[in-house]
Amino acid sequence: MDVASTSGGGSSLPSVGTDGTKRRVCYFYHPTMGNFYYGNGHPMKPHRVRMTHALLEKYGLLRHMRNDPATLRRFNIDDVECPIFQGLYKFCQLYAGASISAARQVNLDHYDIVINWSGGLHHAKKSMASGFCYVNDVVLAILSLLETRDRVLYVDIDIHHGDGVEEAFYTTDRVMTVSFHKFGGYFPGTGHIDDIGCDRGKYYAVNVPLDDGIDDESYLYVFKPVVAKAMEVFRPNAVVLQCGADSLSGDRLGCFNLSVRGHGECVKYMRSFNVPLMLLGGGGYTLHNVARCWCYETGVALGIEVANKIPDHQYSEYFGPLFRIHLPTTNMANKNSRKSLDDTIAKVLANLSKLQAAPSVQFKEQSSPMDLDEVLLCLPLIPAF
Repeated sequence: MDVASTSGGGSSLPSVGTDGTKRRVCYFYHPTMGNFYYGNGHPMKPHRVRMTHALLEKYGLLRHMRNDPATLRRFNIDDVECPIFQGLYKFCQLYAGASISAARQVNLDHYDIVINWSGGLHHAKKSMASGFCYVNDVVLAILSLLETRDRVLYVDIDIHHGDGVEEAFYTTDRVMTVSFHKFGGYFPGTGHIDDIGCDRGKYYAVNVPLDDGIDDESYLYVFKPVVAKAMEVFRPNAVVLQCGADSLSGDRLGCFNLSVRGHGECVKYMRSFNVPLMLLGGGGYTLHNVARCWCYETGVALGIEVANKIPDHQYSEYFGPLFRIHLPTTNMANKNSRKSLDDTIAKVLANLSKLQAAPSVQFKEQSSPMDLDEVLLCLPLIPAF
Protein backbone atom coordinates (compact mmCIF):
# COMPACT_ATOMS: atom_id res chain seq x y z
CA MET A 1 0.00 0.00 0.00
CA ASP A 2 1.37 3.39 -1.01
CA VAL A 3 -0.26 6.37 0.70
CA ALA A 4 0.08 10.09 0.13
CA SER A 5 2.87 12.29 1.41
CA THR A 6 2.07 14.71 4.22
CA SER A 7 3.09 17.72 2.14
CA GLY A 8 4.61 18.88 -1.09
CA GLY A 9 8.20 19.85 -1.76
CA GLY A 10 10.37 22.05 0.39
CA SER A 11 11.04 21.98 4.10
CA SER A 12 8.02 22.23 6.38
CA LEU A 13 10.07 22.77 9.51
CA PRO A 14 9.18 26.07 11.20
CA SER A 15 11.71 28.19 13.03
CA VAL A 16 13.09 26.88 16.31
CA GLY A 17 10.79 27.41 19.24
CA THR A 18 7.46 26.93 17.49
CA ASP A 19 6.06 23.42 17.37
CA GLY A 20 3.88 23.66 14.29
CA THR A 21 1.46 20.81 13.70
CA LYS A 22 2.50 19.97 10.15
CA ARG A 23 5.39 17.62 9.45
CA ARG A 24 6.31 15.55 6.43
CA VAL A 25 6.26 12.05 7.90
CA CYS A 26 7.51 8.88 6.22
CA TYR A 27 6.53 5.49 7.67
CA PHE A 28 8.25 2.15 7.03
CA TYR A 29 6.39 -1.14 7.30
CA HIS A 30 6.51 -4.54 5.66
CA PRO A 31 3.43 -6.80 5.82
CA THR A 32 5.46 -9.94 6.55
CA MET A 33 7.09 -8.47 9.68
CA GLY A 34 4.40 -9.94 11.93
CA ASN A 35 5.01 -13.46 10.59
CA PHE A 36 8.31 -13.91 12.41
CA TYR A 37 8.28 -15.86 15.67
CA TYR A 38 11.07 -16.08 18.22
CA GLY A 39 9.63 -19.33 19.65
CA ASN A 40 7.34 -20.61 22.39
CA GLY A 41 7.36 -18.48 25.52
CA HIS A 42 9.75 -15.83 24.14
CA PRO A 43 8.64 -12.32 25.14
CA MET A 44 9.71 -10.64 21.89
CA LYS A 45 6.76 -10.76 19.50
CA PRO A 46 7.21 -9.14 16.05
CA HIS A 47 3.42 -9.46 15.73
CA ARG A 48 3.23 -6.25 17.84
CA VAL A 49 4.35 -4.27 14.77
CA ARG A 50 1.48 -5.71 12.72
CA MET A 51 -0.94 -4.81 15.52
CA THR A 52 0.40 -1.27 15.56
CA HIS A 53 -0.03 -1.04 11.78
CA ALA A 54 -3.62 -2.24 12.05
CA LEU A 55 -4.39 0.52 14.55
CA LEU A 56 -2.73 3.14 12.36
CA GLU A 57 -4.85 1.99 9.44
CA LYS A 58 -8.08 2.03 11.42
CA TYR A 59 -7.40 5.47 12.89
CA GLY A 60 -6.76 6.78 9.38
CA LEU A 61 -3.20 7.84 10.19
CA LEU A 62 -1.68 6.04 7.19
CA ARG A 63 -3.24 8.46 4.74
CA HIS A 64 -1.28 11.28 6.36
CA MET A 65 2.08 9.61 5.73
CA ARG A 66 4.18 8.39 2.85
CA ASN A 67 4.75 4.60 3.02
CA ASP A 68 8.14 4.16 1.38
CA PRO A 69 8.31 1.28 -1.19
CA ALA A 70 11.51 0.66 -0.86
CA THR A 71 29.54 -20.24 14.51
CA LEU A 72 26.45 -19.56 16.71
CA ARG A 73 28.10 -19.36 20.12
CA ARG A 74 30.65 -16.91 18.80
CA PHE A 75 27.83 -14.52 17.90
CA ASN A 76 25.84 -15.14 21.11
CA ILE A 77 23.02 -17.02 19.35
CA ASP A 78 21.22 -19.34 21.78
CA ASP A 79 17.87 -20.96 22.45
CA VAL A 80 16.74 -18.50 25.12
CA GLU A 81 17.73 -14.87 24.59
CA CYS A 82 18.61 -14.71 20.88
CA PRO A 83 17.35 -17.93 19.29
CA ILE A 84 17.54 -19.02 15.68
CA PHE A 85 14.10 -19.05 14.13
CA GLN A 86 12.77 -19.53 10.64
CA GLY A 87 13.32 -16.44 8.54
CA LEU A 88 15.82 -14.86 10.97
CA TYR A 89 18.01 -13.43 8.22
CA LYS A 90 15.00 -12.01 6.40
CA PHE A 91 13.75 -10.51 9.68
CA CYS A 92 17.07 -8.71 10.15
CA GLN A 93 17.03 -7.51 6.55
CA LEU A 94 13.56 -6.06 6.99
CA TYR A 95 14.01 -4.09 10.20
CA ALA A 96 17.59 -2.95 9.55
CA GLY A 97 16.89 -2.14 5.91
CA ALA A 98 13.91 -0.02 6.94
CA SER A 99 16.04 2.03 9.36
CA ILE A 100 18.72 2.59 6.72
CA SER A 101 16.03 3.62 4.23
CA ALA A 102 14.58 5.99 6.82
CA ALA A 103 17.99 7.60 7.32
CA ARG A 104 18.36 8.06 3.57
CA GLN A 105 15.04 9.91 3.44
CA VAL A 106 16.35 12.29 6.09
CA ASN A 107 19.62 12.72 4.20
CA LEU A 108 17.70 13.67 1.08
CA ASP A 109 15.58 16.15 3.08
CA HIS A 110 12.46 14.45 1.80
CA TYR A 111 10.83 14.17 5.23
CA ASP A 112 10.96 15.85 8.63
CA ILE A 113 10.09 12.71 10.60
CA VAL A 114 10.68 9.07 9.64
CA ILE A 115 9.23 6.12 11.54
CA ASN A 116 10.26 2.47 11.75
CA TRP A 117 8.53 0.75 14.65
CA SER A 118 10.19 -2.57 13.78
CA GLY A 119 13.62 -1.02 14.46
CA GLY A 120 15.34 0.22 17.59
CA LEU A 121 17.12 -3.05 18.41
CA HIS A 122 19.75 -1.28 20.43
CA HIS A 123 21.58 -4.12 22.22
CA ALA A 124 23.27 -5.85 19.28
CA LYS A 125 27.02 -5.38 19.01
CA LYS A 126 29.25 -5.40 15.94
CA SER A 127 29.83 -9.16 16.13
CA MET A 128 27.38 -10.33 18.77
CA ALA A 129 23.64 -10.68 19.18
CA SER A 130 22.31 -9.53 22.54
CA GLY A 131 19.02 -8.85 24.31
CA PHE A 132 16.72 -10.14 21.54
CA CYS A 133 18.67 -7.98 19.04
CA TYR A 134 20.64 -9.46 16.14
CA VAL A 135 21.63 -6.47 14.00
CA ASN A 136 21.90 -2.98 15.49
CA ASP A 137 19.79 -1.05 13.01
CA VAL A 138 20.18 2.10 15.14
CA VAL A 139 23.93 2.17 14.60
CA LEU A 140 23.53 1.54 10.86
CA ALA A 141 20.97 4.34 10.60
CA ILE A 142 23.18 6.80 12.50
CA LEU A 143 26.18 5.92 10.33
CA SER A 144 24.05 6.67 7.31
CA LEU A 145 22.93 10.01 8.79
CA LEU A 146 26.55 10.96 9.43
CA GLU A 147 27.18 10.91 5.69
CA THR A 148 25.33 14.23 5.42
CA ARG A 149 25.00 15.43 9.03
CA ASP A 150 27.77 16.78 11.25
CA ARG A 151 26.17 15.68 14.51
CA VAL A 152 23.47 13.16 15.46
CA LEU A 153 21.79 12.97 18.86
CA TYR A 154 20.54 9.55 19.99
CA VAL A 155 17.94 9.48 22.79
CA ASP A 156 16.76 6.19 24.29
CA ILE A 157 13.60 5.85 26.44
CA ASP A 158 13.57 2.04 26.52
CA ILE A 159 13.72 0.71 30.09
CA HIS A 160 17.00 -1.01 29.20
CA HIS A 161 20.24 0.85 28.65
CA GLY A 162 21.08 1.43 24.98
CA ASP A 163 24.43 -0.31 25.35
CA GLY A 164 25.04 -1.34 21.76
CA VAL A 165 24.56 2.18 20.43
CA GLU A 166 26.63 3.78 23.18
CA GLU A 167 29.47 1.32 22.62
CA ALA A 168 29.53 2.00 18.88
CA PHE A 169 29.98 5.76 19.36
CA TYR A 170 31.79 5.90 22.71
CA THR A 171 34.93 7.57 21.33
CA THR A 172 33.43 10.09 18.90
CA ASP A 173 32.14 13.62 19.36
CA ARG A 174 29.87 13.43 16.31
CA VAL A 175 27.24 11.30 18.06
CA MET A 176 25.85 12.01 21.51
CA THR A 177 24.00 9.13 23.17
CA VAL A 178 21.49 9.88 25.95
CA SER A 179 19.89 6.90 27.68
CA PHE A 180 17.18 6.95 30.37
CA HIS A 181 17.01 3.48 31.89
CA LYS A 182 16.61 1.24 34.89
CA PHE A 183 19.98 0.71 36.53
CA GLY A 184 21.04 -1.78 39.20
CA GLY A 185 20.59 -5.54 38.93
CA TYR A 186 18.99 -5.17 35.54
CA PHE A 187 19.91 -6.13 31.98
CA PRO A 188 22.32 -5.27 30.41
CA GLY A 189 24.02 -4.00 33.57
CA THR A 190 25.65 -1.01 31.87
CA GLY A 191 24.76 2.68 31.85
CA HIS A 192 26.28 4.02 35.08
CA ILE A 193 26.02 7.79 35.42
CA ASP A 194 29.82 7.98 35.41
CA ASP A 195 30.06 6.29 31.99
CA ILE A 196 30.56 9.45 29.94
CA GLY A 197 32.57 8.38 26.89
CA CYS A 198 36.30 8.60 26.29
CA ASP A 199 38.90 10.19 24.02
CA ARG A 200 37.12 12.58 21.64
CA GLY A 201 33.85 11.16 22.92
CA LYS A 202 34.33 12.24 26.54
CA TYR A 203 31.05 13.75 27.85
CA TYR A 204 29.22 12.67 24.69
CA ALA A 205 27.81 9.55 26.37
CA VAL A 206 25.05 10.57 28.80
CA ASN A 207 23.50 8.04 31.15
CA VAL A 208 20.49 8.74 33.34
CA PRO A 209 19.98 5.79 35.72
CA LEU A 210 16.50 5.41 37.21
CA ASP A 211 14.82 3.13 39.74
CA ASP A 212 11.63 1.07 39.82
CA GLY A 213 8.18 2.61 39.60
CA ILE A 214 9.06 5.92 38.00
CA ASP A 215 5.88 7.71 36.89
CA ASP A 216 5.16 10.32 34.23
CA GLU A 217 5.80 13.33 36.44
CA SER A 218 9.15 12.08 37.72
CA TYR A 219 10.30 10.83 34.32
CA LEU A 220 9.55 14.09 32.53
CA TYR A 221 11.08 16.02 35.45
CA VAL A 222 14.39 14.40 34.49
CA PHE A 223 13.90 13.98 30.76
CA LYS A 224 13.16 17.54 29.73
CA PRO A 225 16.07 19.42 31.37
CA VAL A 226 18.58 16.77 30.32
CA VAL A 227 17.40 16.73 26.70
CA ALA A 228 17.14 20.53 26.59
CA LYS A 229 20.75 20.86 27.74
CA ALA A 230 21.93 18.20 25.28
CA MET A 231 20.21 20.04 22.44
CA GLU A 232 21.69 23.35 23.58
CA VAL A 233 25.32 22.27 23.79
CA PHE A 234 25.42 19.63 21.04
CA ARG A 235 23.16 21.29 18.44
CA PRO A 236 22.46 18.11 16.45
CA ASN A 237 21.53 18.11 12.78
CA ALA A 238 19.32 15.06 13.30
CA VAL A 239 17.81 13.20 16.26
CA VAL A 240 17.16 9.46 16.57
CA LEU A 241 14.65 8.61 19.32
CA GLN A 242 14.40 4.97 20.38
CA CYS A 243 10.87 4.59 21.77
CA GLY A 244 11.10 1.25 23.58
CA ALA A 245 7.67 0.60 25.11
CA ASP A 246 8.89 -1.66 27.93
CA SER A 247 9.08 1.49 30.06
CA LEU A 248 5.27 1.53 30.10
CA SER A 249 3.28 0.57 33.17
CA GLY A 250 2.41 -3.12 33.22
CA ASP A 251 5.05 -4.29 30.77
CA ARG A 252 5.75 -8.01 30.98
CA LEU A 253 9.48 -7.47 31.55
CA GLY A 254 9.53 -3.87 32.79
CA CYS A 255 9.31 -2.16 36.18
CA PHE A 256 8.53 1.47 35.28
CA ASN A 257 5.11 3.06 35.57
CA LEU A 258 4.74 5.35 32.55
CA SER A 259 1.44 5.95 30.83
CA VAL A 260 1.08 6.00 27.06
CA ARG A 261 0.54 9.74 27.27
CA GLY A 262 3.63 10.25 29.43
CA HIS A 263 5.76 8.12 27.09
CA GLY A 264 4.36 10.05 24.14
CA GLU A 265 5.22 13.35 25.80
CA CYS A 266 8.88 12.47 25.22
CA VAL A 267 8.16 12.18 21.49
CA LYS A 268 6.22 15.44 21.55
CA TYR A 269 9.09 17.19 23.32
CA MET A 270 11.70 15.94 20.85
CA ARG A 271 9.44 16.99 17.96
CA SER A 272 9.22 20.52 19.36
CA PHE A 273 12.92 21.20 18.63
CA ASN A 274 12.16 21.18 14.89
CA VAL A 275 15.17 19.03 14.02
CA PRO A 276 14.81 16.09 11.59
CA LEU A 277 13.63 13.19 13.73
CA MET A 278 13.77 9.42 13.35
CA LEU A 279 11.42 7.40 15.57
CA LEU A 280 12.31 3.75 16.18
CA GLY A 281 10.71 0.98 18.21
CA GLY A 282 12.62 -1.18 20.66
CA GLY A 283 11.53 -3.17 23.69
CA GLY A 284 7.93 -3.77 24.72
CA TYR A 285 6.52 -7.12 25.77
CA THR A 286 2.84 -6.53 26.58
CA LEU A 287 1.66 -6.53 22.97
CA HIS A 288 -1.56 -4.54 23.25
CA ASN A 289 0.18 -1.76 25.18
CA VAL A 290 3.02 -1.57 22.65
CA ALA A 291 0.51 -1.13 19.83
CA ARG A 292 -1.40 1.49 21.85
CA CYS A 293 1.81 3.41 22.51
CA TRP A 294 3.24 3.43 18.99
CA CYS A 295 -0.12 4.25 17.44
CA TYR A 296 -0.48 7.23 19.79
CA GLU A 297 3.09 8.35 19.09
CA THR A 298 2.54 8.16 15.34
CA GLY A 299 -0.30 10.59 15.93
CA VAL A 300 2.04 12.80 17.96
CA ALA A 301 4.52 12.82 15.06
CA LEU A 302 1.74 13.88 12.71
CA GLY A 303 0.28 16.44 15.10
CA ILE A 304 -2.95 14.43 15.28
CA GLU A 305 -4.64 13.51 18.57
CA VAL A 306 -6.01 9.99 18.07
CA ALA A 307 -9.37 9.19 19.64
CA ASN A 308 -9.17 7.33 22.94
CA LYS A 309 -11.77 4.76 21.87
CA ILE A 310 -10.13 2.11 19.71
CA PRO A 311 -12.04 1.47 16.46
CA ASP A 312 -13.20 -2.03 15.69
CA HIS A 313 -10.61 -3.91 13.61
CA GLN A 314 -9.07 -7.37 13.21
CA TYR A 315 -7.15 -7.22 16.51
CA SER A 316 -9.87 -5.63 18.63
CA GLU A 317 -9.99 -8.54 21.05
CA TYR A 318 -6.47 -7.69 22.26
CA PHE A 319 -7.62 -4.34 23.61
CA GLY A 320 -10.59 -5.42 25.74
CA PRO A 321 -12.34 -4.97 28.00
CA LEU A 322 -11.90 -1.16 27.87
CA PHE A 323 -10.92 -0.79 24.19
CA ARG A 324 -9.07 2.44 24.92
CA ILE A 325 -5.67 3.86 23.94
CA HIS A 326 -5.10 5.37 27.38
CA LEU A 327 -5.25 3.09 30.41
CA PRO A 328 -4.61 3.90 34.08
CA THR A 329 -1.16 3.13 35.46
CA THR A 330 -0.64 0.93 38.50
CA ASN A 331 -0.22 1.97 42.12
CA MET A 332 3.32 0.60 42.35
CA ALA A 333 5.72 2.54 44.57
CA ASN A 334 7.95 5.12 42.92
CA LYS A 335 11.44 4.47 44.29
CA ASN A 336 12.84 7.62 42.68
CA SER A 337 12.89 10.33 45.34
CA ARG A 338 12.94 13.97 44.31
CA LYS A 339 16.38 14.31 45.89
CA SER A 340 17.79 11.39 43.92
CA LEU A 341 16.38 12.85 40.71
CA ASP A 342 17.79 16.29 41.51
CA ASP A 343 21.19 14.77 42.20
CA THR A 344 21.11 12.89 38.91
CA ILE A 345 20.04 15.97 36.96
CA ALA A 346 22.74 18.10 38.58
CA LYS A 347 25.50 15.64 37.75
CA VAL A 348 24.38 15.13 34.16
CA LEU A 349 23.98 18.85 33.52
CA ALA A 350 27.39 19.52 35.05
CA ASN A 351 28.97 17.07 32.61
CA LEU A 352 27.11 18.55 29.66
CA SER A 353 28.19 22.05 30.70
CA LYS A 354 31.78 21.01 30.10
CA LEU A 355 30.96 20.98 26.39
CA GLN A 356 31.27 24.66 25.59
CA ALA A 357 30.05 24.49 22.02
CA ALA A 358 29.08 22.08 19.31
CA PRO A 359 32.14 20.09 18.22
CA SER A 360 33.98 20.86 15.04
CA VAL A 361 33.96 18.13 12.42
CA GLN A 362 37.30 16.77 11.31
CA PHE A 363 37.02 16.18 7.60
CA LYS A 364 37.91 12.67 6.59
CA GLU A 365 37.57 10.68 3.44
CA GLN A 366 33.99 9.47 3.33
CA SER A 367 32.95 5.96 2.40
CA SER A 368 32.58 5.69 -1.34
CA PRO A 369 29.28 4.58 -2.89
CA MET A 370 30.98 1.23 -3.52
CA ASP A 371 31.61 0.80 0.22
CA LEU A 372 27.99 1.59 1.05
CA ASP A 373 26.73 -0.79 -1.59
CA GLU A 374 28.82 -3.52 -0.02
CA VAL A 375 27.11 -2.92 3.31
CA LEU A 376 23.69 -2.98 1.69
CA LEU A 377 24.49 -6.26 -0.01
CA CYS A 378 24.60 -7.73 3.48
CA LEU A 379 21.40 -5.90 4.46
CA PRO A 380 19.39 -5.48 1.27
CA LEU A 381 16.57 -2.95 1.45
CA ILE A 382 13.18 -4.59 1.28
CA PRO A 383 10.38 -2.42 -0.15
CA ALA A 384 7.61 -1.55 2.33
CA PHE A 385 4.03 -1.66 1.11
